[in-house]
Amino acid sequence: MANRKWYVLKTVSGQEIKVRTYIENEIQYHKLEDFIGQVVVPMEKVIQIRNGKKVQKEKVHYPGYVMIEAELQGEIPHIIKNIPGVISFLSATKGGDPLPMRQAEVNRMLGRVDELAESDDNLVSIPYLVGETVKVIDGPFNGFNGTIEKINEDKRKLEVMVLIFGRKTPLELSFMQVEKV
Repeated sequence: MANRKWYVLKTVSGQEIKVRTYIENEIQYHKLEDFIGQVVVPMEKVIQIRNGKKVQKEKVHYPGYVMIEAELQGEIPHIIKNIPGVISFLSATKGGDPLPMRQAEVNRMLGRVDELAESDDNLVSIPYLVGETVKVIDGPFNGFNGTIEKINEDKRKLEVMVLIFGRKTPLELSFMQVEKV
């Protein structure tokens, strides 16, 4: 247990959770609990707006990477590398020895996992960009298309320029009142 270090595995992007499950199954199958500790896929909560509704999703914070706490001896690196979806260990040189993470990185990564799990308010991702064309789906200008001029993150409002009777008119709309075209 004293010789366990944290390593980073490069994985097929989008398969991080599957890789973690495969590793956990291999640990049980080969009875490697003494050599492999935690297998972590740092996740973050992201709020997206779909069809005018807030949807909370978990997203992989480091796509293509899985962190593993292990004592790499004997067959263990070989077993891990042969797990479907695992590309390689992160190393200093291509094909070199697996490079352990520094303690500060481990603390930050583990701290970040806790922090991301706890925080809810600050993670609303803004689903729109300035210059993007949107359709108004609510209010008196329902059905009009416009271009986003400004985004006010604090108020969660957009300034949308809409062509009304041949004249450009600015409207202040909430994120929920528009959808992407």
